[in-house]
Amino acid sequence: MRYRTLNEWLRERYGRKVYKLALQGVTTCPNRDGTVGERGCIFCSEYGSGEFAVSGPVAEQLEKAKARVAGKVPPEAGYIAYFQSFTNTYAPVERLRPLFTAAMEPPEVVALSVATRPDCLGAEVLDLLEELQQRKDVWVELGLQTIHPVSADYIRRGYSLESFDRAVQELRRRGITVVVHQIIGLPGETEEMIYATADYIAQSGAEGVKFHLLHVLRGTDLAAEYEAGKVEVLEMEAYFHLLAGCVERMAPEMVIHRLTGDGAKRDLLAPLWSGDKKRVLREMQSYFERHDVVQGQQYRERYE
Repeated sequence: MRYRTLNEWLRERYGRKVYKLALQGVTTCPNRDGTVGERGCIFCSEYGSGEFAVSGPVAEQLEKAKARVAGKVPPEAGYIAYFQSFTNTYAPVERLRPLFTAAMEPPEVVALSVATRPDCLGAEVLDLLEELQQRKDVWVELGLQTIHPVSADYIRRGYSLESFDRAVQELRRRGITVVVHQIIGLPGETEEMIYATADYIAQSGAEGVKFHLLHVLRGTDLAAEYEAGKVEVLEMEAYFHLLAGCVERMAPEMVIHRLTGDGAKRDLLAPLWSGDKKRVLREMQSYFERHDVVQGQQYRERYE
């Protein structure tokens, strides 16, 4: 394998095919309710980056989500309960506990995955996640996106790199798996800046990474910037080149959860090529083979 895929790791860990079920829990974040900001991150849609999540009581959400993938899921499959949209630890523990425990209850659910912000991981929340980790695997996903202050300000991330570092340290100390997101193609970022973020993630202590192409969704503030001619998006080949450099900077044991982001096609403004996911993945594999891209090649040169 040219890189360590999530599917490969899941089969090693659980001995079967495992699918993610996108759920909705907390429906706001401090970057929307006025605590940090009011309009959210510049690329974030009205769904809080949870375009594919369903709503309702957690047990009902699980059944609906399973029904959506029923045609391609073998009977013995396992599931990851994935609270994806908004900031899923931005609520009192009294509210979070029943949400998370209900999601973990079905025997076919093998893990809980929680998307959140580093500045929403107080001691009580960390204690809860550590407690749940004793029952089943718990992952926490953090949207770092970039290490560069200018870019972080532009996308209105609203927390410091130091906050990210503290969160990763606390989560790892408690045995909780950390997955970090990076956006490739942020306005103004050079190749060197993008690779600096990848290097930082590789050394952060996280066990997984998600790479996202910057894509523009209708109704976001980024869409307004794009339509005003202030934002350029990457062509496919340019994205593959930058992605390859990031993959090669990851440690060989790092699990690569995603190689590109994709929003709902109905809302995608640009780049339109990213909407054809099957083609993107096919062309990406071809690029990796032609250029002999192997995860860890540049990590070893730097750190071993």
